[in-house]
Amino acid sequence: MYYAAANGLAEAFNKTLCNLLKKVVTKSKRDWDERIGEALWAYRTTIRTPTQATPYALVYRVETVLPLEQQIPSLRIAIQEGLTEE
Repeated sequence: MYYAAANGLAEAFNKTLCNLLKKVVTKSKRDWDERIGEALWAYRTTIRTPTQATPYALVYRVETVLPLEQQIPSLRIAIQEGLTEE
């Protein structure tokens, strides 16, 4: 069956994904399959204007913890993990 609204959303997402991949692949464009994870991570962790939230936060109900925040402790991570001052 054809659902115009759903197909329109899929087309819009595919266009966005293609644009993200264009930014992260090398000039040879042969490593897109290795870089798709990075492109999806960027999409899922970017705040969307209509919802004022990231897709990740809407699905999991928590904010994204960036890999950098794992290496450099932040107050938000300490609170989220329930750590004390000690």
